[in-house]
Amino acid sequence: MPFRLNRRQIITGMAALGAVAGGRNAFAQAPKRIPIPEGEFVPLPIAIPNFVAGTPGDTEVGVGVAQVITNNLKRSGLFAPIDQAAHIERITNIDVAPQFQSWKQINAQALVTGRMTRQGDGRLKAEFRLWDINTNQQLTGQQYFTSPEYWRRIAHIISDQIYERMTGEKGYFDSRVVFVDETGSKERRVKRLALMDQDGANVRYLTKGSDLVLTPRFSPSTQEITYMEFGQGDPRVYLFNVETGQREIVGNFPGMSFSPRFSPDGQRIIMSLQQGGNSNLFVMDLRSKSTTRLTDTPAIDTSPSYSPDGSRICFESDRGGKPQIYVMPATGGGAQRISFGEGSYSTPVWSPRGDYIAFTKQGGGAFAIGIMKTDGSGERILTSGFHNEGPTFSPNGRVVMFFRDPGGSGGPSLYTVDISGRNELRVPTPGFASDPAWSPLLS
Repeated sequence: MPFRLNRRQIITGMAALGAVAGGRNAFAQAPKRIPIPEGEFVPLPIAIPNFVAGTPGDTEVGVGVAQVITNNLKRSGLFAPIDQAAHIERITNIDVAPQFQSWKQINAQALVTGRMTRQGDGRLKAEFRLWDINTNQQLTGQQYFTSPEYWRRIAHIISDQIYERMTGEKGYFDSRVVFVDETGSKERRVKRLALMDQDGANVRYLTKGSDLVLTPRFSPSTQEITYMEFGQGDPRVYLFNVETGQREIVGNFPGMSFSPRFSPDGQRIIMSLQQGGNSNLFVMDLRSKSTTRLTDTPAIDTSPSYSPDGSRICFESDRGGKPQIYVMPATGGGAQRISFGEGSYSTPVWSPRGDYIAFTKQGGGAFAIGIMKTDGSGERILTSGFHNEGPTFSPNGRVVMFFRDPGGSGGPSLYTVDISGRNELRVPTPGFASDPAWSPLLS
């Protein structure tokens, strides 16, 4: 049975909603968008009333959709949802323009209205409108038809529509995260591969915990995961199809030390293989199963990650004496060191936008999560402490997720932070959690 249907199967029909009587259409002429912050920033006040129940019995789902949208936008750090207790107007009909003055009184700059209606065939019709309160304009509107059990997906899709319309950049809410779920005492920790929505909802387990799983990574182009599993014998690399639940062995690689990772087209996997006291980078074609060696040094080369266009690779190497970040062509060849700060650098990962490389930096007894430009300039520490590791980018490259282990008898937890270093938040998980990897936007 599939774990999740794709967007085409979720949404059976969609259409734009035009402006209503009393509201001016702004599809052609848009107001100024929210600037994406790099420093100090005041989030945009936005009002999100509960979605109207178009049919009896749908009040609960209307409340749920509004709450998911509210939580998504608030967690982004770019929006400040206004407490519903402060709302003056009660929205009862989204086909009538709102009372703009009532929303201006509570300092709302944008308003989201919506309606959930059960259809005769059992499907759920979801509608929303986004309003600019300062100009009295409808900015966008959309309607969707879906099965009732997918109301959370619709809420994420609407959140992405709002985010994109207000910022000019793609959202990241309709996405998932694979991670290692950890339970039990520190000495007998059971590690299972788990999958959840980006907000921590809908957790499901992909492995049973009988074997140790490590370093799950999403394909940038498909809903597939690659990961390592240590069973009774040598470590194995697996492919897991999230949609079908099927998994297959990529191969047996004795001594593999670090994460396998997909190429941008999903057709290859790059990895580090240990041979004696050193390790080098290899790439495997998933169709032919042929393997090509990319580096050949007496050092430890590991943690490779492709640039989004597939032309380059960043990786970690101690060829200079201690772990640093290097960049080289995806086909191999000369590598250029790009990290020159104090301490050591590890776990580099290329942003889907192509503009930054995230990393873990160790020094002075602390583990920091940071980003730098792809030439090594503009290094920025996003968060620091003990013990942070394993950064992964959101699909739009605006947010970094990582895990933090406080040590002692506790265990690791997942956190997100904006690439400006603002808005650090814990991600809810059922238990301890480590090694997250963000999926692309669901298609």
